[in-house]
Amino acid sequence: MSKYLLLFIASCFIFPTYAQETITLENLWQNYSYSPNRVPGFNFQKDGKHYTRLEDNVVRQYDLTTGKGTQDLFDGKTHMVDRGFNGKFDNYTFNADESKMLISTNTEAIYRRSSKSNYYVFDNASHSLSPLFEQGKQMYATFNAQSDKVAFVYDNNLYLKDLKNNQITQISKEGKYNHIINGAADWVYEEEFAFAKAFFWSPDGKYIAYYKFDESEVNEFTMTNFRNGMYPEYVTFKYPKVGEKNAKVSIHIYNLDTKKITKAQLGSDYEYIPRIMWTKDPSKLCVTKMNRHQNELELVLIDASNGSASSLLKEKNKYYIDITDNLTFLENGQQFVWTSEQDGYNHIYLYNMKGKMEKQLTKGNYDVTAFYGVDEKNGKVFYQAAKAHPTQRELFSIGLNGKKETELSSEPGWNVAQFSSTFDYYVNTHSAADYAPTYTVYNRNQEVVRVIEDNKPMSVVQKNNNIQSVEFFDFNTSENVQLHGYMIKPANFDANKKYPVLMYVYGGPGSQTVKDQWGGQNYWWFQMMAQKGYLVVSVDNRGTGARGEEFKKMTYQQLGKYETKDQIEAAKYLAKQSYVDADRIGIFGWSYGGYMSSLCLSKGAEVFKTAIAVAPVTNWKWYDSIYTERYMRTYAENKEGFEENSPINFADLIEGNYLIVHGMADDNVHFQNAAEMVAELQRKNKHFDSLYYPNKNHGIYGGLTRLHLYTEMTDFLLEKL
Repeated sequence: MSKYLLLFIASCFIFPTYAQETITLENLWQNYSYSPNRVPGFNFQKDGKHYTRLEDNVVRQYDLTTGKGTQDLFDGKTHMVDRGFNGKFDNYTFNADESKMLISTNTEAIYRRSSKSNYYVFDNASHSLSPLFEQGKQMYATFNAQSDKVAFVYDNNLYLKDLKNNQITQISKEGKYNHIINGAADWVYEEEFAFAKAFFWSPDGKYIAYYKFDESEVNEFTMTNFRNGMYPEYVTFKYPKVGEKNAKVSIHIYNLDTKKITKAQLGSDYEYIPRIMWTKDPSKLCVTKMNRHQNELELVLIDASNGSASSLLKEKNKYYIDITDNLTFLENGQQFVWTSEQDGYNHIYLYNMKGKMEKQLTKGNYDVTAFYGVDEKNGKVFYQAAKAHPTQRELFSIGLNGKKETELSSEPGWNVAQFSSTFDYYVNTHSAADYAPTYTVYNRNQEVVRVIEDNKPMSVVQKNNNIQSVEFFDFNTSENVQLHGYMIKPANFDANKKYPVLMYVYGGPGSQTVKDQWGGQNYWWFQMMAQKGYLVVSVDNRGTGARGEEFKKMTYQQLGKYETKDQIEAAKYLAKQSYVDADRIGIFGWSYGGYMSSLCLSKGAEVFKTAIAVAPVTNWKWYDSIYTERYMRTYAENKEGFEENSPINFADLIEGNYLIVHGMADDNVHFQNAAEMVAELQRKNKHFDSLYYPNKNHGIYGGLTRLHLYTEMTDFLLEKL
């Protein structure tokens, strides 16, 4: 019997029990009755012992070791009431010495990471609050390290405000919507390289390095919103699809003393600049550049005074190179830390500033899955790894000399850390498949300082709703590939009965669904389906993460091929089990998972009866350039890979029950994918069900939208599976 099951049983005696309940979608998506208590990320202060949090329009300071509030640093009800926002604000950031804050309010989301706000500067000493800029909403306002200036983006241009004299300088002039962007990312960089702010202060405050995107030649995509007007609302933006023209990207450096802008001399041998970062030398900027295939990467050092370049590190890969934020320049100015899959697994390396590797810090047949930073004072590197098993995560430290690896986590399952600025304390968020997250503060000696939240009442909710344990299993495919999976069985499971199966899939490159981690809202929906008599199963196919580079990248140029084979094999494996009704196996997935469920119902028509595809890609030629070409190259280079693995080309094979769902304002996987798939199904005279959500993006949420969606999906499964 597992340790977790024993704990679960014990908790049933510790806490009072109530009448047996049934999981409902209203409690799941309207009342949120099944949500455990969350602890938002910590905004650690520079002393390493205090953190701040935004609560009820107050920036409140807490002592990490006791959890007690120590002081209120900013009260919106006091300072914001005369600003027209009823004392409400959305976020805050400190300057370097924590003497000032940037307060943002009236924030307006744009895409996944981008937004614009009204910013105010708050001086802690004088308690004065002043608007940053009054011509319109700004983006990404950021202090310099010296705290006397703020840079921001407005109307596609980069600006600078001197807080000493309130003088505003417009740095770039040519910014124009859908043409030129300065200091902010375009759509595809924001989505695929995961950043929106695209400017950075030098450590000494003398320079600002920023991206310039010339997207004049990028093709446009238009979404249609329906908002009860006489005519629809059209939203047109630049979206480079596979094989099409990308924005021309360049890096520029503004000199605050000379007021001149210098272009980084990067040459012409690159397509992408996924990262830039100042080194510890305030006159040296590190630029990461890549080719279009994303299998060649170079770190280039740029001299801020004249833009000249010198190579620091080059890396090539026979598949592709994943981009991370793990590059760390050490305070000694002589070394940097870098993560790479160069030995077949993702590991941590130490280099000198001449680009020579000095030490591989971590080694072994496992992946480092998160990098937390370097404590130079004590010579330690902190990270997360999937060392025990791909379904689990542990926390570790290791010396900068590659010795004395120490595990910081004590419980199996899923461990995530956040370290204080001095590395004296860390918060370990630990969960398991059947256990809601616990948040515990540890000191550098791995001693428990306090438990912030244990979520013990959640075990009562689980018991009262007759939750069944998540069971992990392995099996070997006909190609002798071992795959990991989990299963949730109905209550009072009887191996002599036959049960229908609902499989859940995502399956995309480097992803995982089979994790010994709290599963959130879907966990409860799957438990609800188990209550209704279904076996719920998920299997991680080839191409998923935490099993090394070859396992992850073997789907290169053939996305969907091996993943679909493995899901079909999983269904066949399940069909052979004595307790499975082989004629009633269905599959559900969202985004890449919707793509997978569509392929499974067509290529695996003999084993799958039903499929739900939410926001699926149905032809890779309709998705964006960076993502698609990273894994598939272009259609011209890999026609066979595209044609043989796009669901729209196999619509004629669909024999079962198919529900396709899409948000009509999906800026990521465009509604075009659903519309074209539906048109092809109609041409082939295939019967299907469809569900569309006007004005909803890729997440399909807001108000009661999720309740409606999950009600429709549940009813579909109950009828069709």
